[in-house]
Amino acid sequence: MLQELLENIREIEALIEGETLVEAEFQGRTITLNKPFRTPGGPKKFSVYTKNDKGNVVKVNFGDPNLSIKKHIPERRASFRARHKCDSPGPRWKPRY
Repeated sequence: MLQELLENIREIEALIEGETLVEAEFQGRTITLNKPFRTPGGPKKFSVYTKNDKGNVVKVNFGDPNLSIKKHIPERRASFRARHKCDSPGPRWKPRY
């Protein structure tokens, strides 16, 4: 009972701060949606759980594990964003988002 109360307090605090703390079930595990995480030994550098257009929870893998985008250099950041069309992202359940 105390644990449920603490979870409810955390959810309320997250909503007050403007964050959405959404949990869902994926392959029998409880996961947090829209929170990127590193995938050690995985097929890509990062992954994120999100819902697709049908409402199913999907895992989206993205990023090359051997490269970095060098985001601290403004010219490279601008070039990366232009090359990948970051101004018009696709749907949330695809890696381009």
